[in-house]
Amino acid sequence: MPQATPDDVTFALDGADGCIAGARHRTSEFLARARSAHGVPVPARATDLAQLVVSELVTNALKYAPGPVLLRLGIADGALEIEVWDSDPTLPLARAADTGRVGQHGLEIVLAVVRGFEARREPVGKRITARLDLFDEVLPGLGRPDGRQRRRSQGE
Repeated sequence: MPQATPDDVTFALDGADGCIAGARHRTSEFLARARSAHGVPVPARATDLAQLVVSELVTNALKYAPGPVLLRLGIADGALEIEVWDSDPTLPLARAADTGRVGQHGLEIVLAVVRGFEARREPVGKRITARLDLFDEVLPGLGRPDGRQRRRSQGE
């Protein structure tokens, strides 16, 4: 049975070389600690998707906003909450799918894999919040607030 979820963590990112890779690594470490120290059943697939979402959101923040970026990670209601704050108040918009377009598919990718997404202006800049399901099963204290049931694959 899972124990209390780990405390939220926040990292300041300055855009230096290796910053995005560092954000992915810190995300992996946070989820590994949730699994080992708190008993949260985080499958490898969830860790991979979390690193992808963090990479896309942090890349966009560093690319389009001047100044530092903050990354906050937390676990609530069976999901990893990924928040990215930057100093640019312009809210992102997903572009229409275009197989001929090279690049600029990051937000499309994020929206395809997360349970929830919110972009809101802050007194300074904006905050993007993405919620990524960590597991499919309903677990006591970490359940699925969206009411969806776990899908069983053939052979289970």
